[in-house]
Amino acid sequence: MKEYKYKINGNDYTVAIGDINDNVAQVEVNGVKYDVELPEQPKSAPVVKRVSVSETTAAPAAQPVKKAPAAAGGYVVASPLPGVIKDIFVKEGQAVKADDVVCILEAMKMGNEIHAGQDGVIKSIDVAKEDSVLEGTTIMVIG
Repeated sequence: MKEYKYKINGNDYTVAIGDINDNVAQVEVNGVKYDVELPEQPKSAPVVKRVSVSETTAAPAAQPVKKAPAAAGGYVVASPLPGVIKDIFVKEGQAVKADDVVCILEAMKMGNEIHAGQDGVIKSIDVAKEDSVLEGTTIMVIG
C-alpha cells in the first residue's frame, strides 16, 4: 500500500491506497476502509511511433486536449488539485467565456484561479464556499 499524509483545513489525514482491480481501488483514510470506484480507462494503449529529427521539425504542433463532456451533456470544470473553495464568481444560468475566472481554489496557501475552460452557460455548481475538494472533484458543469 502506498501511504500519503495530507493536512486539510488543519486536520491531518493519512491515506493509504491498496490494490486497484478493474476500476475499484481499495483506499484507507485514517483507518477507515473504502472501495473507491474510478472512471473507466480506455481499453487500448496509445500507439507510439518513433520519428527522426527531420520528421519532428515538419510535424504540425500538437493541439491541446480538451476534457470530455460530462455524462449529463456538459463540460465538467474539475479541481486540478486538492484544496478549499474560497470564492465562487458565477451563478447557475450565467453565461461564461472559456477564459473567465469562475472560482478561487486555495491550495498550499495560494489562491488559484479556476477558469471556465469552455464558452457556455453554468448548468450546475457542485461546491460551496469553504468546501474542501480533492483533485478531480467536479466544481461545476457548463453546457
